[in-house]
Amino acid sequence: MAVMASSKERMLRSRAPMFCNRTVGLCLPIQDFCRTPLLVSTLQERKWLGCLGPRSEMSRGFMRRISSQSNEKFASASANASSPMSALLSDAEILPGRSDDHGGVVVEMNGALMSSDSFLSLLRASISKWRQQGKRGVWLKLPIEHANLVQPAVEEGFWYHHAEPSYLMLVYWIPASKNTLPVNATHRVGVGAFVINQKREVLAVQEKSGKLSGSGFWKLPTGVIEHGEDIFAGVVREVKEETGIDAEFVEVLAFRQSHMAFFDKSDLFFVCLMNPLSFDIQKQESEIEAAQWMPIEEFASQPIVHKHELLKYIVEVGLARFEKGFSGFSPLSITSVFSNRQSSLYLNTEYLNSRSS
Repeated sequence: MAVMASSKERMLRSRAPMFCNRTVGLCLPIQDFCRTPLLVSTLQERKWLGCLGPRSEMSRGFMRRISSQSNEKFASASANASSPMSALLSDAEILPGRSDDHGGVVVEMNGALMSSDSFLSLLRASISKWRQQGKRGVWLKLPIEHANLVQPAVEEGFWYHHAEPSYLMLVYWIPASKNTLPVNATHRVGVGAFVINQKREVLAVQEKSGKLSGSGFWKLPTGVIEHGEDIFAGVVREVKEETGIDAEFVEVLAFRQSHMAFFDKSDLFFVCLMNPLSFDIQKQESEIEAAQWMPIEEFASQPIVHKHELLKYIVEVGLARFEKGFSGFSPLSITSVFSNRQSSLYLNTEYLNSRSS
């Protein structure tokens, strides 16, 4: 049973500065708000109200500063429908973030390290503020040195989106509606080089590792496009790294899409026609067992080429380009409505040029 407050206690309470929270419909002495975690749940709210204990200099100073004016100020805030408690918080008291183009906010945790408790308080207040502002998705970028903040973020409802060597990206969906945040990158891009000289010889290699190592199978130089690298530049690099051959990119002959490949991602593989600019092979010792110029008929006669349709069609389309005028796709440098940076559009430039002429 609750004990009735004495007349002296009621008198002291009536003189105490009051805080009115419209969200919960209560007006209580600040001390009572400080004792109620559900009403004052964030670090900055506790600091703002002076909820730091009776021995705190900040708390005593706060009480002295507002003793003559707090009742009017807080009552006014409560009566104003657009001023709930979290709206009284300064933007300096929430996590720094920038708006994205889709109604979300991006937070990059750079700078000084932060304790998990302090971060969690700021995160909760920030989400409350962003919810009032109508924000949708929250992108939280945590550099590896801030790894201690992963657990409190996950416990607050964030989930992993993607990771890179130097950071982890977590996301959070604020509205009570279907999550429309884009998923992580779904594809990896690979290239294969069909390098053929005037003697009808193709550049062929045997790899030291992988499924085909030790099988005696000769294959085309292949590799994976690096971050920020164009297809035409990546295939030139791979040929040079594996064989020491300088080659000029001509066009994309064909491409294949497959699924559930590397780490369950989808795979795009571009077969590229290359014109050799040098001919002395210097194989990559770490990855390549052997490399040579091989007559195209000998390359095509390998049993594995007949067994696997991908290899069969690569040879056929390569010869069609070399002998019959088949035309693939060459890069055309362009800009777009989304960016002024140059990018590459791959198309049949021979057809385009013939129409123009």
